[in-house]
Amino acid sequence: MLQRMSGVFIGALFGTVFVVANAHDPLNPAIGITLRVLAVLTFAGLLALAVLAGRRGGPAPEGDEASRPAWFGGKFGFVVAAEVLLLIGGNLALRGAGAPTETTVAWIALIVGLHFLALTAVWQRRSIAVPGAALTALGVIGLGMAGTRAVAWVPFVSGVLSGVALLGGCAYAIAQAYRSTVRP
Repeated sequence: MLQRMSGVFIGALFGTVFVVANAHDPLNPAIGITLRVLAVLTFAGLLALAVLAGRRGGPAPEGDEASRPAWFGGKFGFVVAAEVLLLIGGNLALRGAGAPTETTVAWIALIVGLHFLALTAVWQRRSIAVPGAALTALGVIGLGMAGTRAVAWVPFVSGVLSGVALLGGCAYAIAQAYRSTVRP
């Protein structure tokens, strides 16, 4: 369970970073601050719940969970390496094409979403397909918005909303882990 939770913590941390880094203009400053504070508090709450679940101890893995290969093995490494190459190469291509700087966060959301969709197959966890699909869609929407007068809203759509999707997906995973420690 520790390996799986480390992936959840990484996702929650990146979700928090997405919100904190992108909750700015054109949002009202008070709304931006509120969103940042809520993201940080959510991350802290998720950490606390995960620690509680770890202290309680969970049931032994059953069935295919027990026989799964290591979470962060070779296939995971391949997905992450492809993600890094796409992030760098895509952002360089967008800059070279003269795309607005707001497309950076949209491209990141798209590639991170696709990374989650690939990990759905690697980890055999359908639950990560939901945040993966959400981030992919929010990245595509943001890239589409970049060519419109709504370009200033791309960081909110592709950044803040992607962060909320990541935090929500991580909250679901941690809540499931916590529930599995409750004795009937």
